[in-house]
Amino acid sequence: MADNARAKRLADLIREVVAQKLQRGIKDPRLGTHVTITDTRVTGDLREATVFYTVYGDDEDRASAAAGLESAKGVLRSAVGAAAGVKFTPSLTFVADALPDNARAIEDLLDKARLSDEKVREVSAGAEFAGGADPYRKPEDESDDETDGDARA
Repeated sequence: MADNARAKRLADLIREVVAQKLQRGIKDPRLGTHVTITDTRVTGDLREATVFYTVYGDDEDRASAAAGLESAKGVLRSAVGAAAGVKFTPSLTFVADALPDNARAIEDLLDKARLSDEKVREVSAGAEFAGGADPYRKPEDESDDETDGDARA
């Protein structure tokens, strides 16, 4: 349990250091203000860190940001090592975060569902019940049952 807490603390530190270094310390135009560090995960042995990021822009901006992060990996790892003070500085792997794309896809699906619901609402506005207002069968009156029984006897 203590190892998980240590890995979490190191992941938080890596996220902050990388974000600050990208914002102030690296002068690569591919890594401008449109790169955001969203999450960081560190393995239990503290040897490898995965840094998730998003890029504001189109596919070309994403590709150039990925190349920029790959070229700045050594500088960022050095900054993490200086800030962390651990025996072994974790290697950094940058992964584009799929969360914004997933959120966009979910929003599109919800919009389609809202449109479909609206169409159903419009069609059903003037509709009537198929079997009347009360579609359930009700037991026949008891007096009818008694007369049927007498007729059989």
